[in-house]
Amino acid sequence: MQPATLRTARLELSIPTSADVDAITAAAQDPEVPRWTTLPSPYHRSHAEEFIAKAATGWEEQRELTWGIRANGAWVGMIGLHAATAGGAAEIGFWLDAAARGRGYVTEAARAVIAFGFAEPLSLARIEWRAIVGNVASARTARSLGFRYEGLLRQGLSDARGRHDGWIAAILPSDDRVPQPWPVWCDDASPVPRGGGA
Repeated sequence: MQPATLRTARLELSIPTSADVDAITAAAQDPEVPRWTTLPSPYHRSHAEEFIAKAATGWEEQRELTWGIRANGAWVGMIGLHAATAGGAAEIGFWLDAAARGRGYVTEAARAVIAFGFAEPLSLARIEWRAIVGNVASARTARSLGFRYEGLLRQGLSDARGRHDGWIAAILPSDDRVPQPWPVWCDDASPVPRGGGA
């Protein structure tokens, strides 16, 4: 599959390139990035170079579809559909440079990626979202996109640090895209329960 470039009102989503290596490396130094993602820590320039090579292969094999999020021509984050199988399912994942957070970029980018995933040639039946329990910012984004909370994955997520409890939610092509009630969702003044109920 050829890499697809997606455009929104403010953003361009396109395959990451060698021109993004320094920006990715710098953004990954933020401890919040490896805390909630599978990025290695410490993160070196060689990791970004390997990641960009892997992104190209992922598009060729139509399995890992990765986009760099660009605002005003500058790289500000990553988003992707992982383990994508045409007519099947994929998992959405995203992260942003700290300076780009709080502007709605991930939500805007995710809407475009979800529309791409449900359209031909992928025609996905389902897009999943997963996050380590406690990643409220990611949960807030998924909920705002219309993902339905499906439950707690006990020790269901793993990275170099070990295993973690995880939240899982999903959206189907037939679902509306309005925010949904989540049993683990609380307003900003209240803590989100660690684990929640399904």
